[in-house]
Amino acid sequence: MRFPPSFLDEIRDRVPISSVIGTRVSFDRKKTNASKGDFWACCPFHGEKSPSFHCEDRKGRYHCFGCGVTGDHFRFLTELEGLSFPEAVARIADMAGVPMPVMDAEQQRREEKRGTLYDVMELAAAFFEDQLQASVGAKARSYLRDRGLNAQTQAEFRIGYAPEGRNILKEYLASKGATREQIEACGMVVHGEGIAVSYDRFRDRIMFPITDSRNRVIAFGGRAMSPDAPAKYLNSPETELFHKGRVLYNMVRARRACQAQNGEEAKPVIAVEGYMDVIALAQAGFNEVVAPLGTALTEEQMALLWRISPEPVLCFDGDQAGLRAAYRAVDTGLPNLQPGKSLAFALLPDGKDPDDLVKEQGASAFRTVLQDAKPLAEMLWMRETAGGNFETPERRAELDARMRTHVARIKDEGVKHYYSQHMREKSQSFFGPKWGRQNADKRAGGFGGKGNFQPQRGKAGGFGSSFGGGFGNNASTKASDSLTRSAIVKGGSSAPSLREATIVLTLINHPPLIDENFETVATLELTHAGLTALHAAVLDVMASHLAEDGKAMRKTLSENGFSELLEELELVVRRARLWPATLLAAEDDAREALKQAMHLHLRARTLHKELRAVEEALSTEASAEVFARLIDIQSEIRKADATEALIEGFGQSSGRPPGGF
Repeated sequence: MRFPPSFLDEIRDRVPISSVIGTRVSFDRKKTNASKGDFWACCPFHGEKSPSFHCEDRKGRYHCFGCGVTGDHFRFLTELEGLSFPEAVARIADMAGVPMPVMDAEQQRREEKRGTLYDVMELAAAFFEDQLQASVGAKARSYLRDRGLNAQTQAEFRIGYAPEGRNILKEYLASKGATREQIEACGMVVHGEGIAVSYDRFRDRIMFPITDSRNRVIAFGGRAMSPDAPAKYLNSPETELFHKGRVLYNMVRARRACQAQNGEEAKPVIAVEGYMDVIALAQAGFNEVVAPLGTALTEEQMALLWRISPEPVLCFDGDQAGLRAAYRAVDTGLPNLQPGKSLAFALLPDGKDPDDLVKEQGASAFRTVLQDAKPLAEMLWMRETAGGNFETPERRAELDARMRTHVARIKDEGVKHYYSQHMREKSQSFFGPKWGRQNADKRAGGFGGKGNFQPQRGKAGGFGSSFGGGFGNNASTKASDSLTRSAIVKGGSSAPSLREATIVLTLINHPPLIDENFETVATLELTHAGLTALHAAVLDVMASHLAEDGKAMRKTLSENGFSELLEELELVVRRARLWPATLLAAEDDAREALKQAMHLHLRARTLHKELRAVEEALSTEASAEVFARLIDIQSEIRKADATEALIEGFGQSSGRPPGGF
């Protein structure tokens, strides 16, 4: 429901935010000044030893100077405790002693229905617990003992048993006042078209209650006792209360266990594959464990994990199915990575699940698995390179394209940048040390000639990629051939634009700027054929680790047929007095100049693409609106052309390079 802003303001004003936060943290006595409503504590959102989490009653806000979380009363409850916003409002309203706003009739009916369904689910959970301890539950109790689950663990997780009869639960719930509609709405019976009389959904199964963020029973999972059952595990269907893709088994207990306690740092939440794994690990001392409900982790479930820990550990069984599940989780998590928020992957020994491991080797063996957890970047790398053969330029280029596609899915620009950088570094490590300069002298026909100029191919199953190294060793040979025939090398009239010449020469003379802007540089569009070929060769040199600095870059390019073009470009920028593009310029000056030039270039390219699109539209739809858009774009292009003077003048605003031109 929607709440009036005045109501939210009222309950916030009535309840000091320290009263809300103080229920979950211990305020630091030295830094806190309670008389001024100024409180400090160790952050409940991330592990730390010194208090950097601050809340002020006067402002009604909190902020952690360590991890950056910030918010008000409601956000604290939704982020830390996993409450929905209406639930958080209800909690604060109760603390304030203010009644909740009156809902309209439809909202009232819906809430009353939900409240009644919770009561029915609680009745069912208690019934299953009783049946497990009754004579009909003897076989189930024996199974649980064989699985190593003691009575205390069974009670803590409220494990129960559903008897074999088709109507036992239905009749019990009816005897307690539950209506047919309520029992059906809870998903406790199978009903519908073609079924004359509904019957119990769970029969002869060990029952695991599934709870929501407020620890209310909303569904069940049932493990079949009979080996002939069509489904070994069966979950409740989707209901008003239960949406399996938005719930994690054992979330409430795990959230509490993950919080910093008794001077210990906060623990990362651990996600495993099934109920029994969660329960077995809890009995072994790992209470910070959750599980999805029979499906691959969804984005909503990952969001729940991130509410508990900034870097959850996903633990998968040590078989091919477990590895596939891990790779699916990589794809699900990758787009939503943020600074300080990622995933780690713990892979169990082949053929083992967590339950097996702790039984056979004890809790220490599982701790070792957790300590060896791999970051998401490593898992992505492993998936794309395991068993691969990347000996040819074409295969490296294919791998390179795949890696770029994956990294491009990351929404946060900062994380995307560092992933790109990380993949290039992994590439350099995987394909061996820098290829010797002596090999460059021995090569015939550019970078792709015969001889010793070959990378060390990664072993099958190892980690590696050619990210940044997949441009192909034949690229420069073709580029060289094309440039020797180009008009600019022969002194023809087809000269490149000043802007394009400036950008390319700046990159050549200052190779570190290529790494800093790799995504933009790699996809740079140039209109001049000669510069396009030179651009490809520059990328190839970088991929081959042959450019420690501008001099080395120019030397390698000159050896492969680009000397005349480089001289021409140098002459062009010197005539225009664009000194930041030259070797003499300081890197900071070159960086700023490149930033301006790239901005103008990308803006101009975009405008001309828009112009072509509008001109095409005008040929089929001569409307006033389309014509007005044409005029606007032409005006923008004129402005961009006028701004080109920034490039021509950027060398004059910061003095001259040592020695001048």
